[in-house]
Amino acid sequence: MRKLRNLLMPVLLSAVILLMTGCGQKLESWAYDYEPTEETIAFYKNGQAVYKGEKYSYVKDDSFITLTNEAGEKKLRYEKNGDSLILYEKSTYKSVGERTEGSIVGTWSQDNGWSFVFTDAGEFAEENIFFGHYSIDSENSRIKLMYDDPVPDIYLYYTLSGDELTIDYPWPMTATKKS
Repeated sequence: MRKLRNLLMPVLLSAVILLMTGCGQKLESWAYDYEPTEETIAFYKNGQAVYKGEKYSYVKDDSFITLTNEAGEKKLRYEKNGDSLILYEKSTYKSVGERTEGSIVGTWSQDNGWSFVFTDAGEFAEENIFFGHYSIDSENSRIKLMYDDPVPDIYLYYTLSGDELTIDYPWPMTATKKS
């Protein structure tokens, strides 16, 4: 019996190690462009993901990554083009002061101080640092920001609900060396 146990233990231990490393193999690992060594999101072969340090199960289609854990669900829009990834993260802004009902025209702010101002003349201010013009694609719930500074134009996806404006903001990502 002892010989059988001594023989089975290494075989069983090897099988468990192979199973754990094979199922948990990292498929992709991404970091913000401005912090290329700090992993933001990683996907594993076993259907698990880690996003900003929290573990989730995930489902990915051509446009969205759906992350689920005991705390709930997060749905992140993304665009992948070859070796680059744009990850859209949601931020909710509250209306501050006067605004045009049913429109994004107005001043929008978060508790952390981040803000957007959209005018009825088609101008915007982001954080009171970046300025430019914007256009709305209502059919796709998309805002195109065209910056005055030499910053590339970007698209924001938005949802307007009463005095709340939820924006899916694009963050360029880079593959980490861990993937």
